[in-house]
Amino acid sequence: MRAEGLAKRFGRVTTANSVSFHVSAGEVLGVVGPNGAGKSTLLDLVNGGQRPDAGSIILDGHDVTSLDAAARGRRGIARTHQIPRPFGGLTVFENVLVGATFAGQSRRGAAYERAHEAIATAGLAHVENVQAGSLRLLDRKRLELARALATSPRLLLLDEIAGGLTDRELPELIEVIARLRDSGMAIIWIEHIVHALLQVVDRLMCLAMGDVVATGDPHAVMRSPEVTEVYLGSIPEPEDETR
Repeated sequence: MRAEGLAKRFGRVTTANSVSFHVSAGEVLGVVGPNGAGKSTLLDLVNGGQRPDAGSIILDGHDVTSLDAAARGRRGIARTHQIPRPFGGLTVFENVLVGATFAGQSRRGAAYERAHEAIATAGLAHVENVQAGSLRLLDRKRLELARALATSPRLLLLDEIAGGLTDRELPELIEVIARLRDSGMAIIWIEHIVHALLQVVDRLMCLAMGDVVATGDPHAVMRSPEVTEVYLGSIPEPEDETR
């Protein structure tokens, strides 16, 4: 996927200012930045939740800028959200089946198979028949991921999927994301927990007030003076980068 010159404004507030970047199959692009930097808006522009004021989204060589989120989903773009949004009264399996059906699996058996596969990949097989409303936070995060995976995405957009998890829970999630990358999936991952990102991302991009401040090698980006200034000294200490 390639984004070229994306711009988005809400009145006088600019959330994307001629932003360009790319992500390839089998690669994880991490995105960091302070609150209000435009990170979630960027994912909205990529998945079709919002239309850019300028710029384009190119997926597999095709311009998909004019397509809505549903059409882009059928072309292989899936997204998770910061706050999990399960159907609380449905089971884990039923929630994920919605995603598998949306993916165009017209045959009932194929949709069921895809749902089971996504649940297993996300590590939820042990709670497959549990109501989603009763899940702990880690499993709700996994359910959000499983629903996205059930659409058979080639590009997966993760919005702070590690937020709220404990240090003990993080490795399980990081391992799942690493396996998805190794399977050939392209991933864009927004995250405030930088040491989690640094364990799996191939490149890192920092946003501030809708502008790209730095992009490139993850550790080099986090050490750059521009990024240090953006975070006003809140960058993790060096030892966090190897956790």
